[in-house]
Amino acid sequence: MNKMSANPFLALTALEQELLCIFGTGDLGRSLGQRLLQTGYRVVYGSRRPHSCGLLPQGAQPASLVFICIHREHYDFLETLAPHFKGKVLVDVSNNLKKNLYPEANAEYLQRLIPGAHVVKGFNTLSAWALQNGPSDANRQVYLCGNSAEAKEAVAEVATKLGFTVLDKGSLSSARELEDFPLQLFPEWRLPLRLAFGLTVFFFFYLLIRTVVSAYVEQGKDISFRIMASLANKVFPIVSLIMLSLCYLPGVIAAFLQLYRGTKYKRFPDWLDRWMLCRKQLGLLALGFASLHVLYTLIIPIRYYVRYRLAAATISEIRLNHTIPFDTTMAWRTDSYYAMGILGFGLYLLLGITSLPSVSNALSWREFSFIQSKLGYLTLFICTFHTYLYGWDKFLWVSGYTWYTPPGYMLSLVLPSAVMLLKLLLVLPCVDRSLTRIRQGWERSDPEDDSKNSLLT
Repeated sequence: MNKMSANPFLALTALEQELLCIFGTGDLGRSLGQRLLQTGYRVVYGSRRPHSCGLLPQGAQPASLVFICIHREHYDFLETLAPHFKGKVLVDVSNNLKKNLYPEANAEYLQRLIPGAHVVKGFNTLSAWALQNGPSDANRQVYLCGNSAEAKEAVAEVATKLGFTVLDKGSLSSARELEDFPLQLFPEWRLPLRLAFGLTVFFFFYLLIRTVVSAYVEQGKDISFRIMASLANKVFPIVSLIMLSLCYLPGVIAAFLQLYRGTKYKRFPDWLDRWMLCRKQLGLLALGFASLHVLYTLIIPIRYYVRYRLAAATISEIRLNHTIPFDTTMAWRTDSYYAMGILGFGLYLLLGITSLPSVSNALSWREFSFIQSKLGYLTLFICTFHTYLYGWDKFLWVSGYTWYTPPGYMLSLVLPSAVMLLKLLLVLPCVDRSLTRIRQGWERSDPEDDSKNSLLT
């Protein structure tokens, strides 16, 4: 038996110049039609303006696949065309302006309105720009859901020809999830943004109390002007270093968890899964804070406060007829400090650039893993070393512990130092050998499981 006749939903894929119908001539409908025409389909538009665009051409049969690109409030007229849609595939592309606007999903309502059709929810997560210009590196996926596997396969065939990849989300009951997806605002950025905001607020007030408030309380000095530049330039690198550490800490935890379990086939805890999935966002936010630190550092020589301090110190030395000898150790320290900062920021930029889809798609998995993992840990090490050079011997100064609190840079070193120490343990030959075997599929037998199996047998 011919497969095309056995499966009417896929029969249209064998035709040359297939006929598709689009209801709706808005931005999305026009963009979708343009892409379909460029791919080789014949397109018929349906519009609320019958004089400018008829629903169906005179004497023609409706296509087996119809795109519904209109708002839900205009679905009622489709009920009168229900006999024409019997056995057809209706692709619901609609979205709502806010969540829970209706008691049921638009696609479910459409299926109830035209029970003889096979409704598939899809293409609603794509913008008109993506449809008109083709799939971009960051917008390739088309999500589908529907009760008919054959209907979804027919829609998937069209999406694949347009250059998109298809992800099946199951039955039509998942339609509400797909309709809510475009309404979400940066869902993958919420946890990283909350962490960044929380760390920024904490260290801002922590340093504000240690510098501005303490100076006013103990000495009566008003140095509140330092909030705008000096204080901000201390908060940004601290948050950046901690955020970068949080990018690599979950990977270290996962490695130790695999060593403890003796297998890679057991699922990680949900909190660790969510943490690992947002590492890219954590890294990009860390790069943003590092960039602010670089910009603020560049304006230091032109600040009034710095120029005043330099001029006052110079005049004081002239009056005292005193010359400060050149300190070679201090020169080495400052040059090394700035050199590590420049090198670390350069690697930071490399990590950020390779995380872009347009760049990462041009790299093999081994190349991408080398940059994000090997060079990533090197970046963390250099930035941590940069902070250690900044502190130098300041941890020995009793005056630095204002109100018995440690300086902010010391707090920022705790997490990256711990990550580097744990990573050092993982690269030990004996540990690395075991971890490599586990990640290649080897499993350590569990004595308790062996005893249970023996009892069962």
